[in-house]
Amino acid sequence: MPIEQRGVDTIPDEERTSGPRDLVSILLGSNLCLGVIIFGWLPPSFGLGWWASVSAIVAGTVIGTLFTAPLALVSLRTATNLSTSSGAQFGVRGRLVGSVVGLLLALGYTALTVWIGGDVMIGVLGRMTGLPADGVSYAVVYAVLAAATVAGAVYGYRVLLAMSRVLAIGMTALLVLGILAYAPHFTTSALPGAGGYLLGSFWPTWFLAAVAAGLSGPIAFITLLGDYTRYISPSRNSGRRVLHATWLGLVLGLLVPQLFGTFTAYAAHAATDYAGPLVSASPAWYLVPLLLSASAGSVGNAGLMLYSMGLDLDAILPKASRARATYTVAVVATVCVFVGHYAWNAQSAMTSFVLLLTAIGTPWAVITLIGFARCRGVYDADALQVFNRRSRGGIYWYRAGWNVRATVSWALGAGVGLLAVSLPSYQGPLLRLTGGVDCSFLLSGAFGGVVYLLLTSRRERTRAATELDQESEAALSA
Repeated sequence: MPIEQRGVDTIPDEERTSGPRDLVSILLGSNLCLGVIIFGWLPPSFGLGWWASVSAIVAGTVIGTLFTAPLALVSLRTATNLSTSSGAQFGVRGRLVGSVVGLLLALGYTALTVWIGGDVMIGVLGRMTGLPADGVSYAVVYAVLAAATVAGAVYGYRVLLAMSRVLAIGMTALLVLGILAYAPHFTTSALPGAGGYLLGSFWPTWFLAAVAAGLSGPIAFITLLGDYTRYISPSRNSGRRVLHATWLGLVLGLLVPQLFGTFTAYAAHAATDYAGPLVSASPAWYLVPLLLSASAGSVGNAGLMLYSMGLDLDAILPKASRARATYTVAVVATVCVFVGHYAWNAQSAMTSFVLLLTAIGTPWAVITLIGFARCRGVYDADALQVFNRRSRGGIYWYRAGWNVRATVSWALGAGVGLLAVSLPSYQGPLLRLTGGVDCSFLLSGAFGGVVYLLLTSRRERTRAATELDQESEAALSA
C-alpha cells in the first residue's frame, strides 16, 4: 500500500471513499488499547467504589460525546482536518490555535499509550521469560513500540483504517477473555489502598472522575475527528448518518475499554498503580493475550495519534511534508515516554494532563461549533488553504490572517478554565465559586463561547455565510 501523500490540503471528492462504517471501525478499533483502558483505573484510584466509578465514566463519556460528535460534520464539509477548518472562525493563520491544541492533545495521548503499553509488556515478559525490568529493557520495548507506531502513521489513513478493522475484532476478543481471567478476584468495594476520597468527600471526587476519566475521552477527539471524516464524501453520505456513526464509535470505543479498566482495577486491587497489579493478578493462561493487547493495541492507538500530530505539524509548517512532520513529532513523543517513565507519578501526571488540556481545548471547540452553526455547514474550501499555499486574501483572511475576536475569546475562555481547575498539585482560585468541584471545562467553554458571541457583531456573523450563499447561487446559475 503506497504512503499517503495528502497533508492538510483539500481531499478531492473522488478520493473520499470512506463511509460511516469505517468511522465506527476506526473509533472502536483504535481505542481498544491500554492507553484508553487505564483511564478506567482513575476513579478507583481516587477512592470511589464500583458503581460510583461506573456512573462517573458513563456520565462523562455520554456528555462529552454529545458535545464533541458534531465536530465530525465540519471536516465532512471542508474536506480537510479540523484545525485547518477552524480557520473559518479564527482566520487562516489564527487556526494555528487549533493546530497547537491538537498537537498537544495527540502528543500527550501518544506518549501515554506507548508508556503504559511498554510497562505492561515488560511486566508480562518478566513473568514469562524472566526479563529484568531495567533501563535497557524499557528502552528496547519503548523503541520497538515507537518504531511500529511510526510505520503505521507514516503510511497514513488507509493503513490505519485497515489496522483498526482488525483490532476492532481482535481486541474485543482479548477483552472478553480478560473479563474471564480477572473475574474471580473482582470486588465492588472501594480499594483501601487508595486512602479514601482523593478530594476529601464524595461529590468533588466523583466530578473529578467524571471529567478526568469520562469527559476527557471525547474531548481528546476535538481535533482528531476531522482526520477521518475528511475522507467521507457528503454527496454519498448524509450528515445525519455520519453524526450517528460518530456517536456510536465514540461511545463504544471509549466506554468498552474504560469500563474494562475499571473492572480490572478492582479485580487486581490496583489502587496506586495499574500496570504492575494488572500483570501480577493475571492468570498464566492470559499472559500471552495480555502481551498482544499491550503491543498491538498500543500501536493501533498511538499510530492514529501520531498521524494526527503529523497533520497538525504539517499545518503549522506548510513547507514540511506530512511524512517528515510525522517523523519529527515521533521523536518528541518518544522523549516524552522516557520522561514519563522516570519522572512522573502516573495518577498525578494523567489527571493534570487531561484536566489542563480539557480546559484549554473546550473553548476552541465551542467557537468552532458556533461558526459551523452560523454558516450552516457551508465553507469556502479553497479560502481555507490560503496559509498552506503561503498566499494572502480570501474571506477568512480577517486581519492579517487572524480573527482577533475569536482568538481573544478562546484565550479568555482557556484562562478561566485554568483558574477553575483542580489538580493534585494546584487548586485554581475560582474553585471557591464551585464548592471545590472541578467545573473547568464547563466554565472555559461557556465563557469562551459567550465572549465570542458578544464580540462578534451581526454583520460579522453573517458575512461569510452571505458571500458563500452568493457563490453557491452563481455556481448553480452557471
